[in-house]
Amino acid sequence: MELPAIIDLEASGFGRGSYPIEVGVALVDGTVHSFLIKPPAHWNHWDTEAEKIHGISRDLLQAEGHSPREVAIALNELLRGQTLYSDAWSFDSSWVGRLYDEAEIVQRFRMDTINKLLNEPQMMGWDAMKKQVIADLGMDMHRAANDVTVLQETFKRITAK
Repeated sequence: MELPAIIDLEASGFGRGSYPIEVGVALVDGTVHSFLIKPPAHWNHWDTEAEKIHGISRDLLQAEGHSPREVAIALNELLRGQTLYSDAWSFDSSWVGRLYDEAEIVQRFRMDTINKLLNEPQMMGWDAMKKQVIADLGMDMHRAANDVTVLQETFKRITAK
């Protein structure tokens, strides 16, 4: 079975007013891309609790982030016509929407929940398998590139059973 393309985002907070600050994608061949997003001045919501989780500071985004337009264009070039899957589709799709709204361009790829690719037993075993993958790979979580790597490996293992 071909691996699905995976997308994951980190954000400035949880809920209303939050915006994307990092996006990671793992392509069907396993190649991983990640982009930090420099927030425009009017994106001013910042939750220090979220920062404690992902470890991305506002200073890092200002120094190394790309504009929403640059990131949206890069994602369109990389993902045109593909469907990417997320384990947090409702959050990730709203943050991608905010990115593309800010960039004022059309999103050229689709997003869906990874649950659509799993049967009931696989969904029931997902969290345990994900914990095992995290332990096996020894990766820090809540950075987009690491998260998409873990999600793709979790899918590979859970569907191989």
